[in-house]
Amino acid sequence: MIGEQIDDIDRIMAVMEAAFDRAFGEAWNRRQVGDALTLPNTHYLLAGPDGEHPRDGQAAAGFVLSRGALDEEELLLIAVHPDYRGRGIGTVLLDRFVAAAEARGAARLFLEMRDGNPADSLYHRAGFEPVGRRRHYLRTRLIFGANSCRFPQNREFRLIPLVMFPLIRITAASPR
Repeated sequence: MIGEQIDDIDRIMAVMEAAFDRAFGEAWNRRQVGDALTLPNTHYLLAGPDGEHPRDGQAAAGFVLSRGALDEEELLLIAVHPDYRGRGIGTVLLDRFVAAAEARGAARLFLEMRDGNPADSLYHRAGFEPVGRRRHYLRTRLIFGANSCRFPQNREFRLIPLVMFPLIRITAASPR
């Protein structure tokens, strides 16, 4: 679709369909993404092959979808198209997410993931730490968190463990 304007949801869905293993049922459908983006505290970031926002007409190499409430933000989805993996795009996207969440006033970041998620090492490198496990929940998801974490500019934030039905969250921030 070179030269044409690509809708951002189309870009997200192209990455989603290629990036998520259907065996785990983690990918969202177009309606779920569109509905989420109608909510005022749901945010997304797109990355082109260089990790920055794609140019007009350029397909996305990856995306982040998150939602915020008060001083917390949850990383709902992060994905990199298989053709662009191993190039640092996931790291750039996660760093951009942390910076954007901080700019929106987030003091705590959360995510959840299943055991065996290939992004596990990405989260650990970014400072995410496990806080617990929920057995037999969505094919067993690993829950991460920390007592404190460091955002960019070496600012420290105290983290309060949060449990909201039906999700247990993961907490983290950039270790920079």
